[in-house]
Amino acid sequence: MAPSGPADPPRTASEPAPRTPLSRLAELHGVAPDYSPSPDRTVAAPDAALVAILAALGVDASTPDAVRAALALHEAGTARRLLPPTLVCWGGDTPAALAGLPDGTRLRITTEQGETRASAEQLPSGVHALHATAPDGRSADVHLVVAPTRLPAPPGRTYGLLVQLYSLLSRRSWGMGDLGDLAELTAWAGRALGAGFVQVNPLHAAVPGDPTDPSPYRPSSRRFPDPVHLRVEDIPEYPYAEDHDRLRTVLERAEQLRESVLRKGALIDRDAVWDLKREALASVRAVPLGPGRRAAYADFLAQEGQELEDHATWCALAEVHGSDWRNWPAGLRDPRSSETARARGELLDRVDFHSRLAWLTDAQLATAQRSARDAGMAVGLVHDLAVGVHPDGADAWAQQEYFAAGMSVGAPPDAFNARGQDWGLPPWRPDRLAASGYAPYRRLLRALLRHAGALRIDHVMGLFRLWWIPQGQPPTEGSYVRYDAEAMLAILVLEASRAGALVIGEDLGTVEPGVRETLQERGVLGTSVMWFERDWDGDGTPLPLDRWRADCLATATTHDLPPTAARLTGEHVELRDRLGLLTRSLDEERAAAAADTREWLALLSRLGLLRGTSGGAPATAEEAEIQAVHRFLLRTPARMIGVWLPDAVGDRRPQNLPGTSDEYPNWRLPIADAEGRPMTLEELAASPRLHALIDVVRAESGPAGAPGSPPRRAP
Repeated sequence: MAPSGPADPPRTASEPAPRTPLSRLAELHGVAPDYSPSPDRTVAAPDAALVAILAALGVDASTPDAVRAALALHEAGTARRLLPPTLVCWGGDTPAALAGLPDGTRLRITTEQGETRASAEQLPSGVHALHATAPDGRSADVHLVVAPTRLPAPPGRTYGLLVQLYSLLSRRSWGMGDLGDLAELTAWAGRALGAGFVQVNPLHAAVPGDPTDPSPYRPSSRRFPDPVHLRVEDIPEYPYAEDHDRLRTVLERAEQLRESVLRKGALIDRDAVWDLKREALASVRAVPLGPGRRAAYADFLAQEGQELEDHATWCALAEVHGSDWRNWPAGLRDPRSSETARARGELLDRVDFHSRLAWLTDAQLATAQRSARDAGMAVGLVHDLAVGVHPDGADAWAQQEYFAAGMSVGAPPDAFNARGQDWGLPPWRPDRLAASGYAPYRRLLRALLRHAGALRIDHVMGLFRLWWIPQGQPPTEGSYVRYDAEAMLAILVLEASRAGALVIGEDLGTVEPGVRETLQERGVLGTSVMWFERDWDGDGTPLPLDRWRADCLATATTHDLPPTAARLTGEHVELRDRLGLLTRSLDEERAAAAADTREWLALLSRLGLLRGTSGGAPATAEEAEIQAVHRFLLRTPARMIGVWLPDAVGDRRPQNLPGTSDEYPNWRLPIADAEGRPMTLEELAASPRLHALIDVVRAESGPAGAPGSPPRRAP
């Protein structure tokens, strides 16, 4: 079939596309035959995309005859099916699918707790096994997800810091921020600043390479953290390592690496840091574990089970065969093959090494969260869940049956990106997830929530649908694939409730109608960035304070956006111009950015927010404007207020500039002051500019979120 090209004229939303057999088949399998980039436009998905996506879901639609056969097969399967593979029960209510079973159908439910019941009423929360037998002989084995109706609300209003951990170097770092720095940051921010949380970038394990992809949003595994974040000196066995000369040399090289970033303008070099840590960790691992530590390690291995064994096996095999498992010898591409089992045995020492690193990293994550709670933080650490994993990495190898082969996740063309986006991440298959009772998703959430007070979910719209792009095609040649949002949300609410954690959805950009309302109904907070909050349904002016939503994390910027100082001065436009990223002339972009800033500053002035701090006048007009921006955020009803840590010291450089790779040092910049001089954690803690901004935040919101509480300065 000839694919529909991106130049095809769009239909209006009032002219629905004629439903062909192929489009009907696609819809039956959750694949959208068209999409609406705006309320007044509908764009058809190319037939070739529908065929390719259906093939990735195990459905042959390559010819008209194949389409007819697939439709007939689906119709017959639907007629025979008694129940879907996963059902959701909110707050103990009986699912409609169970209520609609034929009279006389017998149920047998085995709960997570091991109890057997004949009714779905008053079940405890959990994922239970349900077997149904109808009078006509049909039967079904179903995963029954019983979840609380919604997540609890945040404990009053709270404010906190947002930071990319690698960018936060202390005087003890080895060239990039680590978990020791994170524990130090949470202890200081909680005690000295009254912060309620610290949000960090994804700490997922990266795919090793030459060089390693520095983006924390393209990980090898979302299930396990990256040991590059370890503070080696904090490992209990470190003081007893016998290779003193080797460790002394490593520490000297680590100091040189740190100083090159902090004092000589070098970029953060993750690979160089890991080379040093890997060498030191080899010496530390040679120290025998004491009985208590050995028992704790054995418990960790038992708790993590097959998933940890797979992850460590992939790491060991990657050391021998390279990081792209698709180029490994054929037998090793299957994690369950006899060849892989044999190779695991031959590499047992390296498998144990990587398992040990996962245990050590998990322990230091626990320490960082404990430090936050001990410092009085109401929430503590906010971890970040990337939208997907790298196709070369450990998760894609170990969980192949759950990923759609030959597909990538991205975004369709929109008003901001006419070419669309391809993120290079393989999507989960919704059919395989449902058949498993969402087992890999449940285990992933459980692991991330173990040491978190909250979880941020990148591109939370992906719980509802994702834009799939067939391999080798541009982003324009894709289509949306729908997930069972009710099941995805129920498991999210279930696991977060069990962990006592909040959930924050990153819902910026184009959002399908009804998604934000559904998330809010289940207690998932949204994300609101001040500059984007406008009356888009009206005159486009800044959104009035009383129309902001309360159930959100409100911020001035994010890691993908310009720092506030750069936005106020227009420097972000100059940077994008130097890198050839502007879609209009420089003068047009300057004028638009300046008009946007003037409009916001005028509003801040009218509201009386452009004024001095409680401790005196700001040092510069720029500081006064940044303080006013945060005063505005604090006037909104938002339950959580985030302060981008680089904003507090006037850093002008974005941590990531979308649309660039080698042109800009994404994910490799240390936090710097207004002059671009890198700052250590110790210097940040002593920064008058930072304390002046936090004084504003505390004066407006109070230590526990109560407006009007007096500010406190750190001693």
